Amino acid sequence: MANKAYVYRILPTKEQEILLKKTFGCGRFVYNKMLTVQQERYSRGEKHLSKMSANEYCNHVLKEEFPFLREVDKFALTNAIYHLEDGYNRFFQKQGGFPKFKSKHKSKNSYTTNYTNGNIIVGDDYIKLPKLGKVKAIIHCQPNDNWKLKSATVSQKYDGIYQVSVLFEYIEDIKPIVITEDATLGLDYASDGLYVDSEGNNCQMPHYYRKAQKKLAKLQRTLSRRQGSRKGETKSKNYLKQLLKVNKVHTHIANQRKDYLHKKSTEIANQYSCACVENLNMRAMSNKGFGNGKATLDNGYGMFLNMLDYKLHDRGGILIKVDKWFPSSQLCHVCGTKHSELKDLSIREWICPDCGTHHNRDHNAAINIKNQGLIMLGIA
Repeated sequence: MANKAYVYRILPTKEQEILLKKTFGCGRFVYNKMLTVQQERYSRGEKHLSKMSANEYCNHVLKEEFPFLREVDKFALTNAIYHLEDGYNRFFQKQGGFPKFKSKHKSKNSYTTNYTNGNIIVGDDYIKLPKLGKVKAIIHCQPNDNWKLKSATVSQKYDGIYQVSVLFEYIEDIKPIVITEDATLGLDYASDGLYVDSEGNNCQMPHYYRKAQKKLAKLQRTLSRRQGSRKGETKSKNYLKQLLKVNKVHTHIANQRKDYLHKKSTEIANQYSCACVENLNMRAMSNKGFGNGKATLDNGYGMFLNMLDYKLHDRGGILIKVDKWFPSSQLCHVCGTKHSELKDLSIREWICPDCGTHHNRDHNAAINIKNQGLIMLGIA
């Protein structure tokens, strides 16, 4: 079994939008209340409530004390409690920090509802959701008939747009493709253009953030002068209006980047059955010490690899990740000689003293990554 989610934009009416905001608020309210209850029980030396017991507490205590909780989808409240329990589990397993209280202005507006008895339906131009009924939606693709609907997560982005992510479960039936050397591509990360491949092609990705930097800086300067920009100040209406303008620019940049990465990853997945890349730590590379953090974050290379991975998998292909310590830039792909002086990143082109081959640094590295990936597959 496998899972896949489709994200649709929804266009709620004014009444539906009010109910959505109530549901966001109630989910946040229950989350904070149950976090307080768990902390108080711990301080008294009492046992931690399980997620089932916490849900019973919400149904029999919180809903009696706060009747407005009955106005919204019950699954939204249940899942808010389950998310809190997941946070505790991650903390106990040392996979994250202690759960924090959610803020109305800083936390993401979202809630999850479960499918039962046909309460969620994806139509041709609408999505039916519990309590909301039919909500107008932009349906860009339909699930297969044999897919089983599991849940839906409704969220509001920081620019005010509403989306719903519908999760489906299906039986995976993928026929593996025969991987050959000709159908394999090596990719070497390039901060100035996303990647250079083993065929010598340079991606030359547009830097969308840098292009929008002047416009963004102007909007942010205006935002800094609004009441509410300083810590402790009450956020004025003008501050929130200007913040929405800033968020819309950030969302536009993110959408441009995502659209470009989807197109490039689909292009590679359709043409090749295997892609070989380096297993790089992109978060570490974006640190100030490297001096190219802005370019690294603007490229979205980690997102690109995730897209490429699942698209190759869906087509029966595979993504091979070569160890990040593999000296791809220091090896001559013709004679295999290692040249340690090439650790200097300023050397972009060089001639191998052993075989006399002229190399472009990134192209040579991409070929070496491809060859190492073929060795890992047992082909070369």
